[in-house]
Amino acid sequence: MPDAATTTDFLDELRWRGLLYQTTGDEAVAAHLATPGRVGYAGFDPSSDSLTIGNFIPIKMLMHFQRAGHRPVFLMGGGTGLIGDPSGKDDERQLLDRERVEANVQGQRRVLERLVDFDRRDAAGAVLVNNLDWLADLGFIEVLRDVGKHFSVNAMIQKDSVRERLHQREQGISYTEFSYMILQAFDFLHLRRTMECTVQMAGSDQFGNIVAGIDLIRREFGQDESGQTQAFGVTAPLVTGADGKKIGKTEKGAVWLTADRTSPYAFYQYWINVDDADVVSFLKWFTFMPREEIESVTAAHAGAPHQRDAQRALARHMTELIHGADALRQVEAATEALFRGDVRELDEAMLDEIFADVPSSRHDRGPLADGLSLVELLPETTLAKSRREAREFLGNGAVAVNGTKVDADHEVTIADLLHGRTILLKRGKKNWHATVWE
Repeated sequence: MPDAATTTDFLDELRWRGLLYQTTGDEAVAAHLATPGRVGYAGFDPSSDSLTIGNFIPIKMLMHFQRAGHRPVFLMGGGTGLIGDPSGKDDERQLLDRERVEANVQGQRRVLERLVDFDRRDAAGAVLVNNLDWLADLGFIEVLRDVGKHFSVNAMIQKDSVRERLHQREQGISYTEFSYMILQAFDFLHLRRTMECTVQMAGSDQFGNIVAGIDLIRREFGQDESGQTQAFGVTAPLVTGADGKKIGKTEKGAVWLTADRTSPYAFYQYWINVDDADVVSFLKWFTFMPREEIESVTAAHAGAPHQRDAQRALARHMTELIHGADALRQVEAATEALFRGDVRELDEAMLDEIFADVPSSRHDRGPLADGLSLVELLPETTLAKSRREAREFLGNGAVAVNGTKVDADHEVTIADLLHGRTILLKRGKKNWHATVWE
């Protein structure tokens, strides 16, 4: 944790990284944050027991906030998660029960505790709170009388997320989700009351909710001598790739921040395969690499993009940040082994991790005792449709067994089994098939 003398300017850091979209009261919030020890929060929706790299942007904002000498608060939406935010949703969210929401909160907590310093003895030590702790005690009449009366329905229906749903005749929006803005605003007020929290951070789609919270705080706390309410909002842009698509989605689904959802190897591969048009932005948005280092990597990438130095720097940084140095070493060793074609070096866990998504088939290991011709085996896989095609591929030297090219006369035997059960076949440079022998 840097001390106050070495902290960075929070807003400037976000600005050069392209993570600052808008603030409330630009000059006022900058002046406010010039004093270390401010308290700011971002909220996280417990709809899953893990978080994705899309969720990493608000996490990173709070990490920068802490590095700037301020206290970050991670608000887990155990209460609002029972209702659901309509923002960015085409349909009504499926409501989760309390047990599922609480399990998700604890699952997300394990991600945060790896990334942020929660030392409460430090002035900038992070805090994790769950809004169910205060929302569960609110009575319906109390909310309507003390909170709801300050909200204009006219203004609420102008929110993009609400207006779009209102125009969907078949779906519409329930009163439950319509009320989400009130509860989020109350969260800000509660944290202002109990923790002197004065800053809320979020994606730009939450700006309206932030302003609603600031207005609620103004009604209770009033304004200072300069006419300023001591509550501010800071938003990040909704980051997308150069193609306009949402970040963190692949053909196989979301890229998660826990190894049980996305393995360290798959996580590394996501970053190493980032498009040239996105890699410089990703270095700024996602990594903590200093400006000079990013500029150096960017210059090298511009001169020789085919070497993919920028992607490697991105993949190494993010894998070590999220999964640790040991996982990075294992992933890089596995990547090098695959590059050399020497898959025999891979331990069983890494072998399963790497080839979990390739086509596979199960076979009786009996024929391996005397040797099984690849001409017979290949048509039983996705690599050849017939024996004739198998002979053609083998004759052209296009087939490899466990990374080693073989000829048309090759037979697989017990000796080819990796960890006693798997033989990896490859045709060409990228077409793998895993055969499992039982």
